[in-house]
Amino acid sequence: EFTRNADFSLPTERLKRAITADAGRDRTHFIDASRLATALFGQSIGSNMFLVGYAYQLGAIPLSAAAIERAIELNGESVAMNKAAFHWGRRAAVDRAQVEALAKPATAMTSDALHLSESFDETVGRRVKFLAAYQNAAYAARYRDRVEKAKSAEAALAPGKCGLADAVARYLFKLMAYKDEYEVARLHLLAEEQEAFARAFPGARRVYLLRPPLLARLGLRRKIKLVRTARPAFLGLRAARHLRGTPLDVFGWSAERRAERRLLREYRDWVADALALLTPATAGTVEALVRTAEDIRGYAHVRQANIARARAEVARLRDELCIPGLRERSYPVAG
Repeated sequence: EFTRNADFSLPTERLKRAITADAGRDRTHFIDASRLATALFGQSIGSNMFLVGYAYQLGAIPLSAAAIERAIELNGESVAMNKAAFHWGRRAAVDRAQVEALAKPATAMTSDALHLSESFDETVGRRVKFLAAYQNAAYAARYRDRVEKAKSAEAALAPGKCGLADAVARYLFKLMAYKDEYEVARLHLLAEEQEAFARAFPGARRVYLLRPPLLARLGLRRKIKLVRTARPAFLGLRAARHLRGTPLDVFGWSAERRAERRLLREYRDWVADALALLTPATAGTVEALVRTAEDIRGYAHVRQANIARARAEVARLRDELCIPGLRERSYPVAG
């Protein structure tokens, strides 16, 4: 369902009640295995074997521990981590409080990445830093400039408030930081990503299975496997990210990438037009227009359908603001 509905939310509590009603409260156990596995191993992939250990210790798996560990060895994938996850799951079934306590130091190791911004300025600063790494300082400066304009316009109307500016900061960033080939490469090369992998799979060889959109359009149907060539390829792509949006951007000529850039330009124009008409009477409509980007989610046809709905909503809101129809603007392929 979540592949078709961008607003889908797993009805967790309803599912828990249904399971408890059918199985009985005494025979029902819930544990946040993903969170604990991430804290213990640097990523959530260990949660499956963690749950096996948890269930085994509760007597729910009619096998011996030795048989399960032998199966892990025969499978040959991340043997050390999966064995450890199995034992941690068993331990959690006996003394969950101690496992929770022992998992906290691992969480603290990534506190910087998990730290939540405590102010509007801090939030904007972190996004500016991200966009500078994503593209370059000039790209990040354009983001900050537009956010500052929104902040100034809102301050003139309602001193001390930043709800509208926060919406501009959130959704403009969302559209400026779309994930493309260059960004995938950059994210794979992040130090924290490399360290998390090394912790989870000590000594393991990295194999990347990729299906580059450019090759897919040329007829590639299956993913290609990269081992030794992965890092050089990622390094080259990361270095080439400054070509994003220029005539030398080989990926940027695709219909998908051109659509991303056109949408970004449209959104910036929508916001600029709306901010020019910001008054106490129009504030709600202006903010609603800014927030239309919230629904632009998903991939492929799902995303395109959401973009079409967002454009229709923008047109309606522009009518409320008495803004003429979308002005004809030139949106070049590059830039």
